[in-house]
Amino acid sequence: MTTGSRRVQTPHALRHSVIHGPLRAAFAAALLCASLLVAPQAHAAHAIAQYGEPKYPAGFKHFDYVNPDAPKGGTLVLANPSRLTSFDKFNPFTLRGNTAPGLELMFESLTIGSSDEVASAYGLLADDIVVAPDGLSVTFHINPRARFSNGDPVTADDVKFSLDTLKSPQAAPQYASIFGEIKRAVVVDPATVRFEFRERNRELPLLAGSMPVFSRKWGMKPDGSRIPFDQIAFEKPIGSGPYLIDSFDNGRTITFKRDPHYWGADLPVRAGMNNFDRIVYKLYADSTARLEAFKAGEYDALVEYIARNWVRRDVGKKFDSGELIKREFVQHNGTGMQGFFLNTRRPLFQDVRVRKALDLALDFQWLNRQLFFSQYTRIDSFFANTEWQAKGLPSPGELALLEPFRAQLDPAVFGPMPKQPDTDPPGSLRANLLQARDLLQQAGWTYRDGALRNAKGEPFQFEILDDSGSASSMEPIIATFTRNLQKLGITVNFRTTDFAVYQKRLDAFDFDVTTIRMPDVQVPGAEQITRFGSKSADTPGSDNAIGLKSPAVDAVLDALVHAQTREQLTDAAHALDRLLMHGYYVVPHWYSGTHRVAFRRGLAWPKTLPLYYGAEGWITTMWWYEDPQARAHSDIAD
Repeated sequence: MTTGSRRVQTPHALRHSVIHGPLRAAFAAALLCASLLVAPQAHAAHAIAQYGEPKYPAGFKHFDYVNPDAPKGGTLVLANPSRLTSFDKFNPFTLRGNTAPGLELMFESLTIGSSDEVASAYGLLADDIVVAPDGLSVTFHINPRARFSNGDPVTADDVKFSLDTLKSPQAAPQYASIFGEIKRAVVVDPATVRFEFRERNRELPLLAGSMPVFSRKWGMKPDGSRIPFDQIAFEKPIGSGPYLIDSFDNGRTITFKRDPHYWGADLPVRAGMNNFDRIVYKLYADSTARLEAFKAGEYDALVEYIARNWVRRDVGKKFDSGELIKREFVQHNGTGMQGFFLNTRRPLFQDVRVRKALDLALDFQWLNRQLFFSQYTRIDSFFANTEWQAKGLPSPGELALLEPFRAQLDPAVFGPMPKQPDTDPPGSLRANLLQARDLLQQAGWTYRDGALRNAKGEPFQFEILDDSGSASSMEPIIATFTRNLQKLGITVNFRTTDFAVYQKRLDAFDFDVTTIRMPDVQVPGAEQITRFGSKSADTPGSDNAIGLKSPAVDAVLDALVHAQTREQLTDAAHALDRLLMHGYYVVPHWYSGTHRVAFRRGLAWPKTLPLYYGAEGWITTMWWYEDPQARAHSDIAD
């Protein structure tokens, strides 16, 4: 992506799924050949798959994309992995406040996915997995060696406590939605827990396995009383992961150290991973300070999301000398959706003709040539670069889902998929703006008295909200977009604020338009309900930023999460994509097929790349120092 745009607040187990979870990797080639989902079997297994069989058999030694002989040691220093500029809590599961980066290093789940196949789940905390023949439950046996950071064994009671807490009002509200189809967790015995489901849904066993597990003692006071979960702030988490919090300072720096007693270091799913003795995060106030600090050697690796920086600013003496190195790594992730998200809770954006007109005013071809050095491709789907992207006319399966709502839907939904506006000859921005003008006029907006106005004489004006940390990268893009809209008589105000205020406004849906990046998904599932379901539209902090309430979308979402065959899932995903793209709820941005990474000389990575991964998680999890002593004595680590 071209910006470090705000990601929607996705639950821990899903947000870090590229490296740590089973649910959101794209189809591997072998699995794409399968036409039906394989029925669950009632037998214990080291792994399960939503489609076909897991790639790695019982007794496998390590994943193919790791170096099992990677040297251990050294300190990896990183900067803000997001637009976050400070933190005020260690609890990533609550709504209020800003969570410290890197906390995913402390929490584990019952299962973990691999990054070279899709929808698989291998035992991590669990050493046995049993899916019931009727698909209405999954049972996990906990590895007797599994331990929390305080030395306590991980028990079925802890797993149940984690689920009950995450589904409670004290956790961020999206967890109740994500795990809503899990009816309950039942403690069978101290080492065995059964998740029971409300309905048969082939994603749910994997979803249950991906849930982060934490100790019941987290937040417990010496006298036995408990701090309410939503008030846990700087109480250090009690998780079972490979790292512990070593130190932190003023909400701007945090250091993690590898747990010398980490229980899972020799598991096949952990071989070749977690190679650094310490991982340090330094949070910088803005992108300029962050980049200059990297050039000065203050941290070790930078994932670059801004094309202009990659070409013009990620340069200098240390790059010339080879002390700093730039590489592009191919990835096969779906693109996710990034763009200008329109808040349809605002009356201004409730007419699809208005939303389409705004889309016509974005000149991607000009931006790509002038600002992006022709490095990007326009996003044209909520599932671009995956099997789930809708194309052409609706299939019979899609029509079966859409027909019951034909009277409520734009007839265009039943036609070809919309194409994003193009200004390359024979297209032109002028032609696109003329089409936009006609659409606005049909919606009751006409130009008079120096502005585009409605029948009441009210001017067409809105605010694009962003946080100050990313404003420098977005400003030239928004300026170009604004200039095109001004030709239609539309006034746009660009407002920036610090990240904490920005996040609060988004959680309260207090914005007109903002830039969001929805994390990519390789197999769409329950997370789509939190993004587009009607119930989440009124839930503060939910991922439904656009405020979508549509019976047709709700019905398609229900079909998607309850699909029993790959064909049914494909039809539902295509129908969802069709509804969303024809709704013009987002002015889509662009994507790149590579991860751009600049790093300090001496860092190394496995020869075999994963297929589906996030660069930040890949670096922290699977990279190493060729000479660990070269970075073993960082000032901040001491």
